[in-house]
Amino acid sequence: RELVVYWIRADADPQAFLKHEHIGGEFYLVLKGGIEDETGTYQKGDLVYLDPRSVHTPRAIGETVVLVLWPAGVRIVE
Repeated sequence: RELVVYWIRADADPQAFLKHEHIGGEFYLVLKGGIEDETGTYQKGDLVYLDPRSVHTPRAIGETVVLVLWPAGVRIVE
């Protein structure tokens, strides 16, 4: 299990996050800014759940801070 806080600068490369799979799913809370991926766009205060084995490629919207819980880790996919 991992609990991490990501701080993404406003000028971060849009490709900063690689496409990845969440073995046991993922929960994240957007604390500042926003995140968008194949499932939608999430803003400050949004709590997001992704199913086990879900795959996505998130991108930050401006300066962003996100609290992320991975119950079973991640795997980079091509």
